Amino acid sequence: MLRPSVAQDSGPALHRESRRYMSVAQRQTEGPTIPVPTPRVILVLNGPNLNMLGVRQPEIYGRETLADLEAACRAHAASRGFEVDFRQSNHEGELIGWIQAARSSAAAVVINAAAYTHTSVGILDALSLLEVPVIEVHLSNIHRREAFRHHSYVSLAATGSIVGLGGRGYLLAIDAVAGLLDGK
Repeated sequence: MLRPSVAQDSGPALHRESRRYMSVAQRQTEGPTIPVPTPRVILVLNGPNLNMLGVRQPEIYGRETLADLEAACRAHAASRGFEVDFRQSNHEGELIGWIQAARSSAAAVVINAAAYTHTSVGILDALSLLEVPVIEVHLSNIHRREAFRHHSYVSLAATGSIVGLGGRGYLLAIDAVAGLLDGK
């Protein structure tokens, strides 16, 4: 990332330091550099059947649709100074590919791996590669449901987990990411 050039009266050592971050063309023109803000992107991943929210078992998952969750996440993230890359797939390999790509494109990952939570060592391995916060989210409380849902492979790589709070869990995950990244 380019750093802004330092005013001439700041001393020669500081000016040399700022020049290190300038491109060759910028050094030749010696004009001030303009800082380019890097968007802080939270990758929000949704696993299988979450595209059916609002239709599939609303007594468990609620009536909010995935589009409703996406809109709420985008608005809430923007209020915290983040952008959201919101995705859903019914395919494990696609989710793994997105997680791997997040190594260079995301400040954090919020993931509701849905059924893959309980089965996917591949998703665990991909999440384990990340050096950014990972927040696991589940709309329902997986610990109050069938026994096979009590185990989460995602939790083994997650910074934290939020379960049982419906769509609000996604917003709380964004708050957790903001707090972790902003040191609050």
